[in-house]
Amino acid sequence: MQLDPPRLVGQPPLLVAQGLRKTYGPIVAVDDVDLELYPGETVGIVGESGSGKSTVLRLLNLEEPADAGSYSLDVPEGAGRSLFELDRYHRRQLRVLRIGIVYQQPHLGLRMNATSGGNVAERLIMAGERNFATMRGAAQASLAVSEFPADRVDDIPARLSGGMQQRVQLAKAIALRPALLLLDEPTTGLDVSIQALVLDTLLRLQREQHLATLIVSHDLGVIRTLADRVLVMRGGRVVERGLTDQVLEDPQHPYTQQLVHAKL
Repeated sequence: MQLDPPRLVGQPPLLVAQGLRKTYGPIVAVDDVDLELYPGETVGIVGESGSGKSTVLRLLNLEEPADAGSYSLDVPEGAGRSLFELDRYHRRQLRVLRIGIVYQQPHLGLRMNATSGGNVAERLIMAGERNFATMRGAAQASLAVSEFPADRVDDIPARLSGGMQQRVQLAKAIALRPALLLLDEPTTGLDVSIQALVLDTLLRLQREQHLATLIVSHDLGVIRTLADRVLVMRGGRVVERGLTDQVLEDPQHPYTQQLVHAKL
């Protein structure tokens, strides 16, 4: 097993995944992937389409089980065993309370014809909140943190721009202050100016909320901006890993060199 070096000496990792493997019929999507993530740290995963990076994210979001490997978070629900072994109810509770995710396609994370505030409140309802005033106030506060305009809280995502939809997703993801934030290509399809605004928001959240974040992206500029460390995936396996600046400035694996040079 190849583990990542700790970001802070003496600090235990928040997330440990070992030997992750996922197949779809004859296709091996993820093969023997190890990953550690520390509190307040952002790790990026890069690779071409089909490299397995988004599958890793789905496994860590407990959307589907791994065929092999283990996964733990520093939370009581998963104490002493792999989260893949939890029953459906406890997996759902972890996803609601301790894991937030922003999908590349907003319709995967939002009800497009419900209000933006209602989408965020839905997460609070799933956590057991029933007071309308409390939910609305908390939803508005979370949307404000994601820099969503206060006068558009009652707009539906279907009528919002891509950048605004991502802000609603982000507000929903962080509404319950999760231990882990997962980002799947959060800036894909956005124009450059909107992408910059989304990245600025994510950087501010990293500073203010000390979020442990895993981001998947094909955009090395996004990874360079957000990630402390990076994993490079090809064919379902990690072929290189290390500090982001180190890997992107001096790539060692031929595939990483190809990715970096393609972006120059």
